[in-house]
Amino acid sequence: MDYNDFSDRVGRIVSNVGRAVSGKNESVSLAVVALLAGGHVLIEDVPGVGKTLLAKSLARSIRAEFCRIQFTPDLLPADVTGLNVYNQGEGGFEFWAGPVFANVVLADEINRASPKTQSALLEAMEEGSVTVDGQTRLLPQPFGVVATQNPVEHEGTYPLPHAELDRFMIKMDLGYPDDHAETEMLKLSRDPVADLSPVVGVEEFLAMRRLVEEVHASEAVLRYVVSVTSATRDHRDVYLGASPRASRMLLAASRAWAAASGRSYCTPDDVKALAPAVLAHRIIASTEARGSSNGFAGGGSSVANEVVREILRSVPVTEAV
Repeated sequence: MDYNDFSDRVGRIVSNVGRAVSGKNESVSLAVVALLAGGHVLIEDVPGVGKTLLAKSLARSIRAEFCRIQFTPDLLPADVTGLNVYNQGEGGFEFWAGPVFANVVLADEINRASPKTQSALLEAMEEGSVTVDGQTRLLPQPFGVVATQNPVEHEGTYPLPHAELDRFMIKMDLGYPDDHAETEMLKLSRDPVADLSPVVGVEEFLAMRRLVEEVHASEAVLRYVVSVTSATRDHRDVYLGASPRASRMLLAASRAWAAASGRSYCTPDDVKALAPAVLAHRIIASTEARGSSNGFAGGGSSVANEVVREILRSVPVTEAV
């Protein structure tokens, strides 16, 4: 497989998912890039815009095992990871795998579960494994979490801790479709995912992941990634900037974006294209900036997005091919 083939396969996945999720090719592309880079996706949007449909369509398109976890206040960590159960017939314990043992895991309304249950995903998202009763088990590969949360309804929810937000490579919203896309949606069957056929196999998808890791990033690109990330730590409107993990994830996402464009090398433009989706949710705005009515009047998330845009405008770009 060369990078032109890679780009063609990404295009087929995006187009296939687009048959079910109308008019959202840009968001679908971001989700595909995150999974190809070995990352996870957090979708924050109002109900009914296709968050669950996107996750199911992605899994279907790459012939991956899909599992949905409906996060509720009474969900326990063992309901996510699995547990050891005593087998009376054999006189010993056996492990019952939880729903996290799948290729694409939908963590639906993740902020409705308690912090203890949310934390059950931390090891899985970072290390691709779960530890139960002192025994570590590897998760199937590829493995990706697509989590959703509703930004409007906050009753009975638990805000995601910063440590968990930092595990998501990309955070995005879908938004309402335009009139044409919504009209096309009305023509679909009751279950549009059932009408989709896989366009890429799991082994093929894993080969694509390996190809992403071979995308060349010059020393100048590496310095640009670090300059953009470190600039968030010194910004006047930021209380807590992006971590070194953010630099690593921004580079990985940029490499996947470059490969999806049919290139074997990464450029600063790839970094610029991914920086808002990768960095904004990792930034905690200062109290003064969040309370300001002149400039960033949309709350913490608006401040973070504006900070990233300002940094991309101000940090110089060197020739970095």
